[in-house]
Amino acid sequence: MILYIFVAAATVLLGLLVDNRPQKQFYTVSRQQMLNGLCLMSVFVLLFGVCACRLNVGNDYAKYVEFMHLVNCNAFVPTEVGFNQVVKLLYGISGFENYLLVFAFFAFFTILLFLWAIYRQADSFGFSFFLFMAFGYYFQSFNTVRYYLALAMAVAAIPYVLKKEWVKFILLALLGATFHKSVLVVIPLYFLASLPWKKWQLGIVALFCTTFFFLQDFYLKVVVFLYPTYEDTEYLEGGTSLVNIARCLAVLILSLICYKKAVKGNRRNRFYFYCNLGALVMYVCCSFLPVISRIGYYLTITHIFFLPSLLLEIENQKVKKVFTVGVIGAAVLYFGVFILMKAGNDGLRILPYETFMFHEMVPILSDVS
Repeated sequence: MILYIFVAAATVLLGLLVDNRPQKQFYTVSRQQMLNGLCLMSVFVLLFGVCACRLNVGNDYAKYVEFMHLVNCNAFVPTEVGFNQVVKLLYGISGFENYLLVFAFFAFFTILLFLWAIYRQADSFGFSFFLFMAFGYYFQSFNTVRYYLALAMAVAAIPYVLKKEWVKFILLALLGATFHKSVLVVIPLYFLASLPWKKWQLGIVALFCTTFFFLQDFYLKVVVFLYPTYEDTEYLEGGTSLVNIARCLAVLILSLICYKKAVKGNRRNRFYFYCNLGALVMYVCCSFLPVISRIGYYLTITHIFFLPSLLLEIENQKVKKVFTVGVIGAAVLYFGVFILMKAGNDGLRILPYETFMFHEMVPILSDVS
């Protein structure tokens, strides 16, 4: 726990020194650009080091090691082709089942893509990176490494949506789908969020959303058709998060307060607004769907950009200060609850932290059967 708090604090402090909108100087590198490079490199090394050196940290770590073993044995696994090919390539290069290298590979590209996306898209790198850490996205990437690589690709693809470069967006989503096919949902979701919705159109969508309460069996059959491995498993139990609902509702209230100034005429913030609204609808209406949180994360990840952008547009300095303190306080509270109360639970199991330098890997299913 102390390690995680130290890593979060150290990287956020370094992130606050980064100016992702530096003044460009021709033929020379400014002092700020040099500081940016040093700080970003330091942040990356810290995040990558902790993630890559872990051993049996994450509730599905041993399951992934089992999947990698089965891939190497050319047995059936429910993982996507991109993951399988990476495993075969890295195992082939290593000459043995080097699962540590595979986890390091996913950690490297997941962290790299997130940092690149935040630097490229944030109004304030430091603020957005703080929210990224406080909302637990980095620490949750210790689980479901395929999904978080796909999530990082989805975040990196947002500028293509805003610029209407649909071919680039779809190609990046398809690449992400080779690691976790859930990322395909961003193709319709991000497209819908990019549209300039009218009130009557939102009314029709709201009417459609009522079908989620009456046609749950139908939608579950659709999910089983798309994900046949979910049939007769605990994944079909569904479930939602009151914390995520509260977070989306709070963001919605703040965005409505700032709507005329920050959202109405701003294509980017309007996209974030509809992403948040879509996530709220999903968490409220679709709790019966399996792992709804995974779909919701593709939408709520935009909070790390949306919140700083909303606060930036508040003209009254006293009001801006109050809301900024409120957002920071809520994020710190979220992080505290996450680390103190959830990190060691079976659903996450990122505590206690263990590293291959001092611990041994537990036997996997293939070793004991």
